[in-house]
Amino acid sequence: MAIQSKMWILNTCQEIQHPWTDKCTNAVAGLLLSSTPYCLKVYTMVYMLSMLMRHKVPTKRDLHKMVLGILQSTAFLVTNAYTFTLFACLIRNLLGGFHISTVAFIPSVLSSFSAIVVERPKRRSLLALYVANVATETLWNMAEARGWVKSIPNGQALIFGSSISVLLYMYRLGLHQSNTCKDSMFDILRIFVGKTEEGPLKSLQTTSEESANQSRSPINLSSISGLVQIYSKFLRAIKGRHQCCPHQVSCLHYVLMGGLRPLLGGISLQVALKILLNIKNIIQMKIKWHKNMFTTKTLNLGLFMGCFSLLYKATSCTLRHSFNFDDARFAIPAGLLSSISFIFYPDITVALYVMWKMLQTIYNVGIEKKYVPYMPGFTMILYTLCTATLFHAGIVEPRTLRESYFKFLQAISGERFCKFQLGPLDAFGYDTGRATEEVRHRLRIINKSPLPKWSLADW
Repeated sequence: MAIQSKMWILNTCQEIQHPWTDKCTNAVAGLLLSSTPYCLKVYTMVYMLSMLMRHKVPTKRDLHKMVLGILQSTAFLVTNAYTFTLFACLIRNLLGGFHISTVAFIPSVLSSFSAIVVERPKRRSLLALYVANVATETLWNMAEARGWVKSIPNGQALIFGSSISVLLYMYRLGLHQSNTCKDSMFDILRIFVGKTEEGPLKSLQTTSEESANQSRSPINLSSISGLVQIYSKFLRAIKGRHQCCPHQVSCLHYVLMGGLRPLLGGISLQVALKILLNIKNIIQMKIKWHKNMFTTKTLNLGLFMGCFSLLYKATSCTLRHSFNFDDARFAIPAGLLSSISFIFYPDITVALYVMWKMLQTIYNVGIEKKYVPYMPGFTMILYTLCTATLFHAGIVEPRTLRESYFKFLQAISGERFCKFQLGPLDAFGYDTGRATEEVRHRLRIINKSPLPKWSLADW
């Protein structure tokens, strides 16, 4: 990567951000008009899908609340779009040029904060976690492009494993039942590992024989005899259920069925999604079933879910058999070992989502126990800084931005994003012009018209 040659460029905002009009007010108004239909369409689909997932007939009040939510969320996203150009042009006119920070980052800080204030407080946390997920990946790509870090094979499995282990530990402790940690993430964990593994742990009544077994000397894992004891106890686990295990069936049945159900569920979900995405081709009888439906990729989600549940339950039962007691801390090695299954479905988005959920939960627990101070407006600040990072990457360092988010910026801008003249930004040393063309070509983003939607060029 080239070293920055300048910190300032004296180009006008028309030469870079709105070459179709020489008036900044027209550029801002045009973006406002073109982004509104797209944002309205997006949030109409989001809210309707959320309504359908509740599995109940909506009342008149529910519909009224949904319409108001759609309008408010649309106003939020539109505000984030058009005020970016507003602040970018305003700052450029005040300073007389562009600094590396004023091309995208600072205008986006101002526009993102203005937008998140408009959105409902209940949705701010969800939005902050989403952009934090994408921004984390983007910052890593930036650091890797500069040679500061280096990616390792299956690194996303390490992120997923360490994060899910902490969440599973909290799940076994029963912390998820408090209002502080209550989150939909634990509902997903309940599907994977079952309700029987849910905490807090219950005290079990043991017989005199069981008590005698528990009073035996602890197993020395550093010796061969200790490993032999673990193996022997694992064989006994196949024949029955250990008194410390919370399930009622044999451990073998518990482990095998625990892996089979998520396996079939994951495969069914993948098939259902493929059918939904190819419904048009299915109706027209144009689909090639062996290429589109019955492929090895269809098994990936099911293999991940099934192996994760199987390995977690097998490890948990083995530890209970080995140490003759149950402990919430067993969730940590069980979670780490079961995360090996993530190699079947190595999705960085899922890994980062779990990581941020873990950090959010730990932060909430820390506030409750007064280990960390409560920061008013932290969610809004997180959203603001992460969104600004994404806007900066999309304009200045497009190779580092996730492709789906680049397409989103193109859509929300009314196809203006591909019309920016970013060649002058090469002066900052990031090879922005060529990188942008490469990304546009790879994503097949084509300038269909010299003017964007609602260009207002003649006004």
